[in-house]
Amino acid sequence: MYNEFKKEAIPLLIRKVESTEYETVRQQRLTSYEQYKNRIPLKHWEVLQGTLSKQSDKHPGVNLFVAEIGGQIAGSVVLFPSKAKAYEWDSETLEHPEIRMLAVDANYRGLGVGKALVQHCIKVSKELGENQIGLHTGSFMEGAKKLYENLGFKRMPLSDFEPLDDGIVVQAYQLTI
Repeated sequence: MYNEFKKEAIPLLIRKVESTEYETVRQQRLTSYEQYKNRIPLKHWEVLQGTLSKQSDKHPGVNLFVAEIGGQIAGSVVLFPSKAKAYEWDSETLEHPEIRMLAVDANYRGLGVGKALVQHCIKVSKELGENQIGLHTGSFMEGAKKLYENLGFKRMPLSDFEPLDDGIVVQAYQLTI
């Protein structure tokens, strides 16, 4: 599938998830992140799996967007609004919208799906009058970090955290829009 799409322009549709697609998207997220399973401690992997499976993408004001190619879901991303509770284990609220759980199906990687989803979140946030957008990503997610940096996101080390005290740092990024 990958080579077939690489040859020509791909019609990509980004839209809100339909109510019948949540479980499919969550399963695709888990499959997408499996590449990290053996690169991080088991406990961290278990926590990450739990995060990817939770229904936080259904909370009020939260948007789950999917990228569709040829009628198939190629990837997804969750956009949390400003003033939302930052994390379930934290009482702080977000100062600006935050991108979370970006996932691209392995069959569609290298086609710009992840980039298009992030750009869509930036566009939506800008339309809502926001002037910044942020995200957190694992220190081990080299491809994701490169994508964010190429889109102009800047590291915000003071907002990093290490949730499990296992050497895995969740790195913060921010973009002025």
